Amino acid sequence: MRRGGLEYALRAFWIVLLVFLYAPLAVVVFFSFNSINSSARFAGFSLQWYERLFRNEAIISALTNTVVLATVSTLIAVIIGGLLGYGFYRYRLGRLSWLVWLIYLPVIMPDIVFGIAEMTFFVAINERLGILSPGLGTMVIAHVTFQVPFVALLVNARLLSLDPQLFEACHDLYAGPWQRARFFLLPVLRPAILSSFLLALTLSIDDFVISFFTAGPQSTTLPIYIWSAIKKGVTPEVNAIATLMIGSVFVVALFSLLAQQGSSGGKQSKGGTKA
Repeated sequence: MRRGGLEYALRAFWIVLLVFLYAPLAVVVFFSFNSINSSARFAGFSLQWYERLFRNEAIISALTNTVVLATVSTLIAVIIGGLLGYGFYRYRLGRLSWLVWLIYLPVIMPDIVFGIAEMTFFVAINERLGILSPGLGTMVIAHVTFQVPFVALLVNARLLSLDPQLFEACHDLYAGPWQRARFFLLPVLRPAILSSFLLALTLSIDDFVISFFTAGPQSTTLPIYIWSAIKKGVTPEVNAIATLMIGSVFVVALFSLLAQQGSSGGKQSKGGTKA
């Protein structure tokens, strides 16, 4: 009885936790289909806010900037962070092992401090050299700087979990640097690279503070646009934007889950075939 009571208590706690986490999102999605301009009373189902949303040039421009910023910064961060994570693993026992602790600084630093520091740096460079004026370029650089630590830490953690004898086996088989990278490192690091890509992409899309301090007049992103719109009040149009963002994150998460299940299923079928 005690064990059954504990199981019911944990199940009830899990249900309450899920409601607490997802009820606000459900409310946002629900009122995005409201037929009137209200976030307190639902008067009927309508798609007018989505139609108005896609006719709004400012929102389309903000969406385009968000997609370009997130995609470009994530690709750059994955490349730099992957190489940095491998370097941390390669020299973890040498004199440069202490440098790995510096990668934690952007992770734990408050966003507002990081954003102000980036803005001050770009303004100083622009005044002296005439480059790096506030805009999409500075936003990409700023996003890469806080995405790289997450990628490097994930890749480094994946490498630390491997058996060191695997690297020795590559040397014993006379594998060159490119052969080790193509046939050993990339396949082994694929889960970490995919996870870091999705994490960096999510961080970029979700970021507001750093984007706000490094953006230019023509580089407004969706979070910045939503913040500006909320100052006038939460409208069903804002709810529609949030619903589309929630849906896109759900699709990406579902794609990642299906890819992981397909990969694990392929490995199990290979193992069964060999057996």
